[in-house]
Amino acid sequence: MSTLSVRLPDSVHRNARLYAEREGTSLNQLVATALAEKLAALGAEEYIRQRAERADDDAFEAALAAVPDVPPRDGD
Repeated sequence: MSTLSVRLPDSVHRNARLYAEREGTSLNQLVATALAEKLAALGAEEYIRQRAERADDDAFEAALAAVPDVPPRDGD
């Protein structure tokens, strides 16, 4: 495990401490979890961007053309 020293504005530190108390966790755990969630979101964004770059409009249109044009069934 690593140690990281971070400078925070007083208001952010105060709010983080309050939320950690509300969640019944340590400030350290709250910060680690928040950072992990942000990194996961950034990773997902990058993955989607890379997939979009590989998109093939013609293949997409062909796939849509293969779908029958019928009304949805009940419950769809």
